[in-house]
Amino acid sequence: MAGPATRERGERQQESSGPPLARTIRRLRLRTIVILALAVVLVTAGSLWVLYGSSWLRVERVPVSGTRVLTPAEVRAAAAVPVGAPLVSVDTDAIAARTRRKLPRIDTIDVSRSWPHGIELKVTERTAVLLVRKGGDFIEVDHKGVRFATVAQAPEGIPLLRMSVSASGSAAASLRRFGTDRLTREAVLVAGELPGPVRRLTGTVEVHSYDDIRLELTDGRVVAWGSAENGRAKARTLTALMKAASGARHFDVSVPTAPASSAS
Repeated sequence: MAGPATRERGERQQESSGPPLARTIRRLRLRTIVILALAVVLVTAGSLWVLYGSSWLRVERVPVSGTRVLTPAEVRAAAAVPVGAPLVSVDTDAIAARTRRKLPRIDTIDVSRSWPHGIELKVTERTAVLLVRKGGDFIEVDHKGVRFATVAQAPEGIPLLRMSVSASGSAAASLRRFGTDRLTREAVLVAGELPGPVRRLTGTVEVHSYDDIRLELTDGRVVAWGSAENGRAKARTLTALMKAASGARHFDVSVPTAPASSAS
């Protein structure tokens, strides 16, 4: 009886002496695998070189769009995009965070690759709805209550906040309960809900207490708005009331379902 070693030698001899076509197919298959593996390595290495090592896909341009008050040069300076760096290696999130930190006027910024040579910056600037006086300057506040810029001259069409909270009575209690910051945010909410024509005419948003906010228009008319609650309903009511009582000097929309107006 043949032992295991004898059988193994016989199997090897039989395999090596198999049909020529089968041996050729095995060699071709092995050669194909090797060629494909080399091709993958070469393609990968070439792609990495094109992306990181070559001068073909590097940052050369930083176009900026969406600016109104800021200039594109200011945005580019704050973004500090690494011109000359491989486009694929640029950290777009870091650029966005850095730009917002350096330029609080920017509300949102979209940083994207513009192949083959650009990093594009699309910005949306904050819009002031209220001004807070600070010494001889004015702080711009947006509809979210963010104080984003200090300017020497008040922009036209933006109302000024006036805190007229009494030191005694219910107004003082309102101040103790809510604090100046909260009352300021309430005034911002009111300013953000004003109808366009009224906003352009509003010179001052005056806060007496949480539920006693008034508008002083540039033509001398006064609007009792009440609290910041139900702002949209109050805006609609005020628009209709001003049309219906065009000669009135005082308007009260603190309860929008029961508005009132008077000539004095």
